[in-house]
Amino acid sequence: MRPVVTTAEMQAADAAAPVPVDVLVGRAGWAVAAGAARLLSGCYGARVVVVAGKGNNGADGRAAAEVLARRGAGVTVLDAGALAAGAPLPAADVVIDAAYGTGFRGEYDPPDAGDTPVVAVDIPSGVQGDTGAVRGAALRADLTVTMAALKPGLLLGDGPDRSGRVEVADIGLPVGVPSAHLVEDADLAWIPPRPHAAHKWMGAVWVVAGSPGLRGAAQLCSRAALRAGSGLVRIGSPGLGADDHAPSEAVAVGLPATGWETTVEAELPRVRALAVGPGLGRSDAVGESVRRLLSTTTVAAVVDADGLYALGDAAEAAAVIGARPAGAGPVVFTPHDGEFARLAGAPAGEDRIAAVRGLAAATGAVVLLKGPTTVVADPGGAVLLSASGDARLATPGTGDVLTGVVAAFLARGLDGLRAAAVAAHVHGRAALLGPRVGLVAGDLPDLVARVLSGTGP
Repeated sequence: MRPVVTTAEMQAADAAAPVPVDVLVGRAGWAVAAGAARLLSGCYGARVVVVAGKGNNGADGRAAAEVLARRGAGVTVLDAGALAAGAPLPAADVVIDAAYGTGFRGEYDPPDAGDTPVVAVDIPSGVQGDTGAVRGAALRADLTVTMAALKPGLLLGDGPDRSGRVEVADIGLPVGVPSAHLVEDADLAWIPPRPHAAHKWMGAVWVVAGSPGLRGAAQLCSRAALRAGSGLVRIGSPGLGADDHAPSEAVAVGLPATGWETTVEAELPRVRALAVGPGLGRSDAVGESVRRLLSTTTVAAVVDADGLYALGDAAEAAAVIGARPAGAGPVVFTPHDGEFARLAGAPAGEDRIAAVRGLAAATGAVVLLKGPTTVVADPGGAVLLSASGDARLATPGTGDVLTGVVAAFLARGLDGLRAAAVAAHVHGRAALLGPRVGLVAGDLPDLVARVLSGTGP
């Protein structure tokens, strides 16, 4: 995993730097100049315009200008504060955006770079470092050279669209132990392998999902759990018989329309994780059964969709989590933005990391907030991010697949934070193996298996 450093954490790192500021500025300038040179395919005779502000960001840009000038480029340095909004910049082969850095708060209307490639220093000017929010226009970079570590604003909000390709420059500045990290492919090593003597009940999952007229959610969730390495999946949908809804590889259990939690609870000691919620419906009876089941079971659980609706607001959800027996496994909530707002009492807003941390602390559950960059937090404040997917996941049923993958990883022995974050990463990587147009949720379970088997590109 890669560290993701907030503005405050970066300021603390700067204050504790083991070398003088001018040394760090010089190193940053070299890194930015090297990035610009790669875009230029050489410096000699190239025209470079640097838009530089007053702070450290501007100093980095001016240091880059000196490096490029020594390499034979014709460099013009412009004062960011003296440029009118939308004013055309001088003709150039590359523009270096060093107007404002990660600590910027406010609105920035930049000059017009036209079609000239842009290299941003640390973060595109006008993009807020902790949220990715943009006030005004902000330049759109082709390349962002960020110092020491990734910043939240490069991964969240408008940041990914504004930043272009992101390179992290090692300038010899230790960043301590950040509270947020980005999950990578290498982190799949967290998933415990199945032992040589494994049997089907090792890593077994119980899926409670679906209802009459909503059978697809249960099928997607259970197939995903199987493809993510669950040895066995038992599946039950309230109001449906054992032969009405299950994939052929799952073990179906008929459940009554009401009071079904007693049937499930009796079988939970044989499994390692529970998935509950997708397609259950929102009746009062469903809510009562979900709350009773979660408050009495000890197995790890993932709750999604109608299961989250059943829990009510954060205080009600916390009461359910708090009632679980001592030693019970973790509970993971996987809301989209609407479900998050209902639980938290307000939308996540621009600072998604802070919002998810807050809901996790308030409920005692690990919270996974879905999005272009998925944010996962545990009750202690640790955060993992996943940015592996793309718009292919914006189709019905993909959340049901994610629930099944989280359940499988919980059953295989991962803690709640890692199970949720690695599941989100695998889910996104699986989507990238599918067609660019026309991906449907039913494609994903097989693609998840390819990612986990190392057979994807």
